Amino acid sequence: MRIENFSFGSIEIDGRTYTYDVVIDRGQIRKRRKGASKRHRERYGHTPLSAEEEIPWRCRRLVIGTGADGALPVMDAVQAEARRRDVELVTVPTKRAIHLLASDAEDTNAILHVTC
Repeated sequence: MRIENFSFGSIEIDGRTYTYDVVIDRGQIRKRRKGASKRHRERYGHTPLSAEEEIPWRCRRLVIGTGADGALPVMDAVQAEARRRDVELVTVPTKRAIHLLASDAEDTNAILHVTC
């Protein structure tokens, strides 16, 4: 999987441009469905990543790209669930997340936020 041309609001993966947050689950790409997290928006000033979302836990490592400026909030419950499942959770700005995925994507899933 080649991830290229990330800029605020879009990301290109294997030649296809996505203008929304993406989930990479064992090599498959899908849109992040953040509806379950929207009820937490007022508390964070932004829709956070919550454990109520469909998170791709079937991996050894989960990389969360927190956006161009690293502003995507990740709720404590996500961190707790990662510990419970013995999944290494890496939370970094999206550009750094892309570099991590390029260097070592074995048994790694990802959630990549494309704005803020």
